[in-house]
Amino acid sequence: MTDTRSRRLRALTELIRAEPHASQEELTERLGTLGHTVTQATVSRDLVSLGAVKVKRDGVLRYVLPDQFGARDWATGQLERIVREWVRGIEPAGPMLVMKTPPGSAHLVASAIDQAELAEIAGTVAGDDTIFLAVRDGFPIPALIHRFEAMMGRSHEVYV
Repeated sequence: MTDTRSRRLRALTELIRAEPHASQEELTERLGTLGHTVTQATVSRDLVSLGAVKVKRDGVLRYVLPDQFGARDWATGQLERIVREWVRGIEPAGPMLVMKTPPGSAHLVASAIDQAELAEIAGTVAGDDTIFLAVRDGFPIPALIHRFEAMMGRSHEVYV
């Protein structure tokens, strides 16, 4: 990642956290006032890269980052969308699951899983493109894999 892109992503993150922004055009303008010359298409790609989604809170549409999702947001299917868009694979590893994501996006998926507070998952550890999910005792690994594969839009493979 270039230094310019890193600075732009940091600025975009700060804008999203600081105040509600309902459109990509608005974010494009705000980034421009901060010295980042970007197009709406670039902002769109950056929002996807950050895992930002648009939600309605207190009657106001705004972009939020994965760590800003609340329980009520998950009811609208945000976890499923994030898993479907970002998870490339999942496999068992003893009492854990290993998820693969595109480079640089494991933390986004792990944060979404942590925020969803799934009963089966004790916690996550994210690297660059790999997430380890610690499965709580008593929850069958194959059923959990099936659940995530359903979110991914993939058919269930049997793991023993």
